[in-house]
Amino acid sequence: MKAAAPRKTRAAPRKTGAPPASKTAPPARTPRPGGQATRQHLLETAGQLFAERGFAEGTTKEIAQRAGTPMASINYHFGSREGLYEAVLIEAHRQIVNLDELLAIAQDADVSAQDKLSMVLARVVGMSATRNAPWGFRVMVREVLSPSAMLPTLVEKAVRPKAAVMRALIGQVLGLPDSHPAVQRAVAFVVLPAIVLMVAPREGPEKLLPALVQDPQGLRDDLLRYVMGGLQAMAHAHRAAQPGRR
Repeated sequence: MKAAAPRKTRAAPRKTGAPPASKTAPPARTPRPGGQATRQHLLETAGQLFAERGFAEGTTKEIAQRAGTPMASINYHFGSREGLYEAVLIEAHRQIVNLDELLAIAQDADVSAQDKLSMVLARVVGMSATRNAPWGFRVMVREVLSPSAMLPTLVEKAVRPKAAVMRALIGQVLGLPDSHPAVQRAVAFVVLPAIVLMVAPREGPEKLLPALVQDPQGLRDDLLRYVMGGLQAMAHAHRAAQPGRR
């Protein structure tokens, strides 16, 4: 009788040092169909609500109800209610002064610096005199009167780039570098009256200074004369004080 053949044992797999196979990574989230439209709709709805009631009174629940979307859509598109309000503030500032429009005016080689500045001021002052201003105008009025925690972000993302354009433009009007202290002061002298006209309640001027609201064109023209006259005086004084000038 033949002896049984020895059973073959299965060799253990040889270690190669290769790392274990990783699990398949989840696919990156892609925007939902119509997502941009939903985001814009939420932005418009929230902007109108914040214009009516302010940030403290504009709740996430009411924004979602007005927009006809789930509350989760706000977090999906903006991260939080604060993120939504930040986007509203930036859009509000854009409605008042659009950076692209401001740059287009400032870079127009066929227009004098004085006329460029007049065009910018006429737009802002004209908006303050109309009753049909976009919701961004009312949002900015509320934010100026009662600043929120998002104001520093607004300054960095929206105000600072436009302020740089205004400094360069007013520097051209004065004939001084935009880093000159007089240019920085002049920006304040030019912009602050326009801001005051924007935030001042209409009821006061209508009773005390009715010409401010009865004649918007006259208001714009006289403000421009006032601003340009002051800038001319500043230019004369500071140019004369520069080294090498008499």
